[in-house]
Amino acid sequence: MTFLVVIIILAFIFDYINGFHDAANSIATIVSTKVLTPFQAVLWAALFNFAAFFVSKYFYGEFKVGNTIAKSVFEEFITLKVIFSGLVAAIIWNLLTWWYGIPSSSSHTLIGGFIGAAVANSHGAFSVINFAKVLPTVYFIVLAPLIGMVVAFIITVIIVNISRKANPYKAENWFKRLQLVSSAAFSLGHGGNDAQKVMGIIAAAMVAHGSIGTLKDVPDWVPFSCFAAIALGTLSGGWKIIKTMGTRITKVTPLEGVSAETAGAITLYMTESLGIPVSTTHTIVGSIIGVGATKRLSAVRWGVTVNLLWAWILTIPISAALAAVVFFIVNLFVK
Repeated sequence: MTFLVVIIILAFIFDYINGFHDAANSIATIVSTKVLTPFQAVLWAALFNFAAFFVSKYFYGEFKVGNTIAKSVFEEFITLKVIFSGLVAAIIWNLLTWWYGIPSSSSHTLIGGFIGAAVANSHGAFSVINFAKVLPTVYFIVLAPLIGMVVAFIITVIIVNISRKANPYKAENWFKRLQLVSSAAFSLGHGGNDAQKVMGIIAAAMVAHGSIGTLKDVPDWVPFSCFAAIALGTLSGGWKIIKTMGTRITKVTPLEGVSAETAGAITLYMTESLGIPVSTTHTIVGSIIGVGATKRLSAVRWGVTVNLLWAWILTIPISAALAAVVFFIVNLFVK
């Protein structure tokens, strides 16, 4: 029981880190356009991160993304040591990427850690991986930013054409107000997607421990606490990544901020309804690139973007390798 409690605490720590690591996703554009101060922005985002609990529970009626994460490894290969090792590896990678200001995916970090520890537990057998659950997530490493980019490009073109004859000063004030709405919409999607991943890990740990029979039996305090933890993490901010997201990829105006956040929100709602755990980081970066590309392709700082792409590609394998190392160490001390 003590080991299960340690895992649950670790999961909440990861959830909290996920919040401040990914705070930039929701607020980078709203801060860079000076619609809100950094503190006002994180408070706004945190509020809607938590409100996502009620959307997932009462609108969608279930936590599909959490179920996908919990089933990324076949149930018979899931042990408390596997889950513990995966969480430790995910926390290490998240803190490293946060320190260097790299907007990597907390989702893929968690999946990579979970898989790496399970494979190490089975002495290198990749048959432990439930590829039916994992492959759609891998596909969306590419698809999520691509969808965000295309949708943002289309929305921006439509808005620019509609407001072509508008008074520039009045139009900018309107878009600043609309950014509050689009940022809130994206924060709802961020909370709904990312908090569920930790919920899935805790549910898997409780099943492995025997505290509950199936994933559907998870008590209500688990999702509620997960959404609260990510909201608190968002409230703490992640200023290094906010700088990368808000200024280094492309310069963003209020109009473009509305487009990027709306496109990101649409992508997240779609994938949550399908139960696919995508990266909110990848999604919003793709959306920001799509916005920048409407001006000219050279408006996007492709050097920065290529570096981000490498971080995305490496996240799952590095997290998996870290988790395998942690598992072997844990295995020496925990029987």
